[in-house]
Amino acid sequence: MEDKGFISFLAIRANASPDTIYATFDGEPITFADLHRTSDSVAVELRRLGVSKGDRVALMLSNSQNSLAALFAIAKCGAIWVPVNVQLRGDGLKYILEHCNPRIVFADRDFFPNILECGVDGSAFRLIAETGEAESLDRLADGCHVFSEDLPAADDLFALNYTSGTTGRPKAVCVTHRMLRYASEGAILCSDARDGDVFFVWEPLYHIGGAQLMPIPLLREVRLAMVQRFSASRFWDQVRECGATQIHYLGGVLQILLKQSQSARDRDHKVRVAWGGGCPRDIWRVFEERFGMPLRECYGMTESSSITTFNETGVLGSVGRSVPWLSVEVLDECGKPVPMGTSGEIVVRSRQEGAVFTGYFRNEEATSKALRSDGFHTGDLGMLDADGNLYFLGRLTDSVRVRGENVSAFEVEHVAGSHPLVEDCAMIGVNAEVGEQEIKLFLKPKAGADIDFVSFSGWLAQRLAPFQNPRYLAVIEEFERTPSQRIMKHRLPTSLEGSWDRLESAGQ
Repeated sequence: MEDKGFISFLAIRANASPDTIYATFDGEPITFADLHRTSDSVAVELRRLGVSKGDRVALMLSNSQNSLAALFAIAKCGAIWVPVNVQLRGDGLKYILEHCNPRIVFADRDFFPNILECGVDGSAFRLIAETGEAESLDRLADGCHVFSEDLPAADDLFALNYTSGTTGRPKAVCVTHRMLRYASEGAILCSDARDGDVFFVWEPLYHIGGAQLMPIPLLREVRLAMVQRFSASRFWDQVRECGATQIHYLGGVLQILLKQSQSARDRDHKVRVAWGGGCPRDIWRVFEERFGMPLRECYGMTESSSITTFNETGVLGSVGRSVPWLSVEVLDECGKPVPMGTSGEIVVRSRQEGAVFTGYFRNEEATSKALRSDGFHTGDLGMLDADGNLYFLGRLTDSVRVRGENVSAFEVEHVAGSHPLVEDCAMIGVNAEVGEQEIKLFLKPKAGADIDFVSFSGWLAQRLAPFQNPRYLAVIEEFERTPSQRIMKHRLPTSLEGSWDRLESAGQ
């Protein structure tokens, strides 16, 4: 019977074509035999270190050959991978390490101070460096051991993916081996992957956007071209050097690439498809025309195996239709389908076994709120057109109640972000003197721009309803972002000190 997970395919590929390249990392090749050997060795060493099936193993590592070996080793031995954002420190890092209670934490030695000083009980787990020690991860990978135990089943737990906490504490999504397989199959569909393709991988493996790419070479005749991190200035040179045919984007990546100076080499590449999520409608065609490739937008959440819908027809602004193993509905507050062209909550159901998660780790309240009898309630606002194409309209919870009206952050930010002097913006709610909330809008001006608040507010007033027009405006140099480049709104100050007040300016 075919494995509905992914890990058994590594041995199959390593035995059938040991010298075939699974991936390159900064240009250095990693063959299937290399990955199978090193992950086998780490899996055996994990057992020696006391890791049993179901134990958590946290990785606080940048992308590297060692992190790949560790990831596949965890999958082989039935442990549970806890990817940790390498930018975390303090209370946020402490929360994850205490919540998941790992037996072992592998980390780059540069991150040791963040771990040891975050307030977590360091005696609760074993901390192992990536390199440079007698029992560091690179040494464990070179042990030449053979892992001979039975591999985990498809529905065994593989990872705890802590969702980016844009409004509060992150939740740990329980991801099975089967779910990561679905995520990879979804990426294959969305990216139009074909035999011989090369995927350029800049995403950190601690984000589902990177993790979902790892099984793809096991499932198709494709190769990964991995780099340590995203670099706007080097992006296209790296893409050309590795011969990439697919590039992936998240968050503000497309805007960042468009900001680079135009070049005669903008179309000098082999990329067939740019795929991902978060492309603003107004730059969609601009990007396609400048760089000479179609964009294929997708939508999804880790809870529903990463990719729920994908746009293969090029309908502008749409995130497309559902993958074969999931179905999508848009429901009102009473749980009834809304008419076509009307917004409501996106609710996802599984068409095939195990495509939607079974819950959040150690969080029954959040699980019961998300998983209901009619499906997984995403908390996202969406709309379906007559052809069944889904349009993502923002987070349901990312709204402000102003004088009896719900104001979607997406609507305000979409308008404000189209102003010629604004590079990016973010809306939050702040306490109102009378009523529920007022809107505070943070603006990141374009380089060299100086925004006049009075004229800007007047410009907004021509494009937004009165209750949507922010009362408070503030300029910010840079937004703090999650690994997927979403703005961390819960870190934005609710204080009104230094903010421009529209009502005060008007003498009200």
